[in-house]
Amino acid sequence: MSKQFDVIVIGGGPGGYIAAIRAAQLGFTVAAIDEWKNDKGGPAPGGTCTNVGCIPSKALLQSSEHYEHAGKHFAEHGIEVKGLGLDLAKLIGRKDGVVKQNNDGILYLFKKNKVSFFHGRGSFVKAVEGGYEIKVAGKEEEILTGKQIVVATGSSARPLPGTPFDEETVLSNDGALRIGAVPKKLGLIGSGVIGLEMGSVWRRLGAEVTVLEAMPTFLAAADEQVAKEALKAFTKQGLKIELGVKVGEIKTGKKGVSIAYTNAKGEALSLDVDKLVVSIGRVPNTVGLNPEAVGLALDERGAIVVDDECRTNLPGVWAVGDVVRGPMLAHKAEEEGVAVAERIAGQHGHVDFGIIPWVIYTNPEIAWVGKTEQQLKAEGVAYKAGSFPFLANGRARALGDTTGFVKFLADATTDEILGVHIVGPMASELISEAVVAMAFKASAEDIARICHAHPSLSEATKEAALAVDKRTLNF
Repeated sequence: MSKQFDVIVIGGGPGGYIAAIRAAQLGFTVAAIDEWKNDKGGPAPGGTCTNVGCIPSKALLQSSEHYEHAGKHFAEHGIEVKGLGLDLAKLIGRKDGVVKQNNDGILYLFKKNKVSFFHGRGSFVKAVEGGYEIKVAGKEEEILTGKQIVVATGSSARPLPGTPFDEETVLSNDGALRIGAVPKKLGLIGSGVIGLEMGSVWRRLGAEVTVLEAMPTFLAAADEQVAKEALKAFTKQGLKIELGVKVGEIKTGKKGVSIAYTNAKGEALSLDVDKLVVSIGRVPNTVGLNPEAVGLALDERGAIVVDDECRTNLPGVWAVGDVVRGPMLAHKAEEEGVAVAERIAGQHGHVDFGIIPWVIYTNPEIAWVGKTEQQLKAEGVAYKAGSFPFLANGRARALGDTTGFVKFLADATTDEILGVHIVGPMASELISEAVVAMAFKASAEDIARICHAHPSLSEATKEAALAVDKRTLNF
């Protein structure tokens, strides 16, 4: 006899677990299915983000930043450090501890909200009267029946053709987070978010890092001015970034990896490294979901086809997060998860895809929301731009971290904020003000006339808004 639920969520990452909790809050009986295992074989909900993505990478970035500060920057503050050492096993252990806290937190939230959790892989069996039959393949096999199904199965790292991940020498984000010893030489293919963050971690800990990027421009998704500033900062730090590269044959052996490539000038070169991290994007994950059993439609990329409201081609089946169109961001998945739960309840769930913030947690941090300057030019939108450097911000000077700037783009006629771009200290936190402003259709002048605390990094945001009308006060 199958267990009956109003809502079954397949996948326990940011989209899935949030959808399950919100559905339970709205009075539905909810089952959440997730197959991630910890090293003891127990449940580890939270998906890629919690286990091998945003959470562990931030833990390592924090630890590696402390190490670099102690080795290179403490002296500026009159702090002497003698006999600086690195216990990598402890550093990785702390990261694992942070992950476990998040895993346990999600299990607690399921319990608190009366969500029934099933540990295993969820797959479609068949359509039944009033819903769908879902199999859970774990230690024991379970059959569940749900009136509404939310698919939130996430994404997986894209391998290089002919060079599969072995997580020993050729690493995805997973292997890059648990290297057992600091490699002398580390190679990275792809200079996206994962590549830059992982490159930063291992460079700070002592590796010689080379990044090979196929695109002719650096961080093409970001504002061009921001990307140039970031590239300058990363290069100064010792991160070697080669653009316009064409990767050829990759040979793996006991001693490491050899990558043949052609540089932007057309010169044939090779790079020998101890470890190679491949971060060339991610692909939607429907492995084992058995979508064909019910006729669930996928597109040419393998993503589940959904409309603007995350409805699939099947009645009562929804999909959210990395497994559908749009940016592969944890917070985008969360917003979709909440919206779907509310739509199931007959409410008007809402996601504004135009104001989803992007963040790269390097040093300097990079964050943006809305349109870039190159997008506005391409669209023929008349705009005004204003920027303010952290070099002129008192709090940034006190921190000793003055790289970068805040940049506002506003409509030339209405002054409505169209995009905000930040490279510099705590950009990840500063961007929230811009998201709120844009959600309420604020003008640059609105931000310019709001009192910001002194001394704070947020004053740079106010000053950049003032700069739109060429009236900065401190620069």
